[in-house]
Amino acid sequence: MPEKNIVSWTALVSGYAQHGRSNECFRVFRGMLIWHQPTEFAFASVISACGGDDNCGRQVHALALKTSFDSCVYVGNALIMMYCKSCGGADEAWNVYEAMGFRNLVSWNSMIAGFQVCGCGNRALELFSQMHVGGIRFDRATLVSIFSCLCGMGDGLECCFQLQCLTIKTGFILKIEVATALVKAYSSLGGEVSDCYRIFLELDGRQDVVSWTGIIAAFAERDPKKALVIFRQFLRECLAPDRHMLSIVLKACAGLATERHALTVQSHVLKVGFEDDIVLANALIHACARCGSVALSKQVFDKMGSRDTVSWNSMLKAYAMHGQACSHAGMAEEGAKIFETMSNNHGIVPQLDHYACMVDILGRAGQISEAKELIDKMPMEPDSVVWSALLGSCRKHDGRFNEARLIRREMEGKIVRKEPGLSWIEVGNQVHEFASGGQQHPEKEAICARLEELVRRLKDLGYVPQISLALHDIEDEHKEEQLYYHSEKLALAFALMNVGSICCSGNTIKIMKNIRICVDCHNFMKLASELVDMEIVVRDSNRFHHFKAKVCSCNDYW
Repeated sequence: MPEKNIVSWTALVSGYAQHGRSNECFRVFRGMLIWHQPTEFAFASVISACGGDDNCGRQVHALALKTSFDSCVYVGNALIMMYCKSCGGADEAWNVYEAMGFRNLVSWNSMIAGFQVCGCGNRALELFSQMHVGGIRFDRATLVSIFSCLCGMGDGLECCFQLQCLTIKTGFILKIEVATALVKAYSSLGGEVSDCYRIFLELDGRQDVVSWTGIIAAFAERDPKKALVIFRQFLRECLAPDRHMLSIVLKACAGLATERHALTVQSHVLKVGFEDDIVLANALIHACARCGSVALSKQVFDKMGSRDTVSWNSMLKAYAMHGQACSHAGMAEEGAKIFETMSNNHGIVPQLDHYACMVDILGRAGQISEAKELIDKMPMEPDSVVWSALLGSCRKHDGRFNEARLIRREMEGKIVRKEPGLSWIEVGNQVHEFASGGQQHPEKEAICARLEELVRRLKDLGYVPQISLALHDIEDEHKEEQLYYHSEKLALAFALMNVGSICCSGNTIKIMKNIRICVDCHNFMKLASELVDMEIVVRDSNRFHHFKAKVCSCNDYW
């Protein structure tokens, strides 16, 4: 251009900002200062481009103060978001907000969204309350930010319900982005997935890929089978899944009994041309490993054209689930060394899950007193995972039944409840659930009869029920019966009744379990694998156990 006026410079600054080219945007803005005083729109554009560069942003802010453009609402709104996205944080953004002589709806939304970005959910809710009480009309962007804030709040379920009432009253519940944000909030706060599904259905044909993905994500962890049903419904609507949706569906597949669902989703990945997507490949590695096929995980890993850190971590985790982690390999000393170097060498403060791992490592090595001492020194309250790790260790080593009883009493005193044991197995494309005692299954009589026959045959091979594991004060004969009907034993008996089914293909029986397998069931499965001449794979809450010819892949550390 032979001549460049203020509009030309501003348009170029704005264009670079909109395309995320912050360096070029800042360079052009500096060049502009030689010829023209920037407009409020140029200031707003360059400030929005400086969100990740605290130094540049402060320089522009200083110039805005010097030229009095900081009083412009567009500039103030941009400064709020810039500071929230940079190291300035919520406090500096709040200073800008309070100094504004005039605020529009974007100002309120920017500050609320800024609090959300900075993880200050309570401050966002307080500001929204002021906004509502003051009679300032909010819009869909306000509600989306507020619902996003609730996702990180442990006590936000009641607030979420109140906000839902407000969205219904104002009609915003009919806006697809508001309903989708509400579904995500309810799901993350532990609300009923049935309520999430009802909100989704009320969109009545106006759902987009984002809303479908949101409802699938809500079901993915708590009801993965339903998540796949919704995904199939999505495909019947002739809609095209994106990368994010497929990654969520693969996450749901990781919670199912076999890998065939994950492989079916993989075919959709190939069909829509996402075969080179690293995120989806990583999700597939995880799903196959969680479904018991580390070989398929390795196959996916080997075929990847490029890998990132998550790829390697996913493969390492897959191997760990199948027996290579410190606690499962008996490497207590190495695990303790890593735990100590976290804070001493790397400045990482151990969290609850780190303590749970360390208690697990010490307990499995027979160092019960050291594990209990570590629990007593924890800076936070131990949860059920920590106590269960210690309880399992007491059972494993030297039949330390009295210590196990004492720990159970301490757990009860702290209102920690042991999760009831459930197991699942897939037979004929249908997943069957078993609870200890087997009273709920429609074929319970036949299953119990088959299990009793199996117990008799295993006793001939040396099976001795570990009656010390039954903590109830009952006769030894009843303790044996109590052990016989653990959920994974019932699942095994049912599998043997259906040997020709999919779950037993490849001479392998796969069983899922929600809690750690007990010592008695572990011994039972080892002997059963030799008796039936099949590999029995049990996935418990910690890892996979591959039982074959009286040997388990965990080497009796789990």
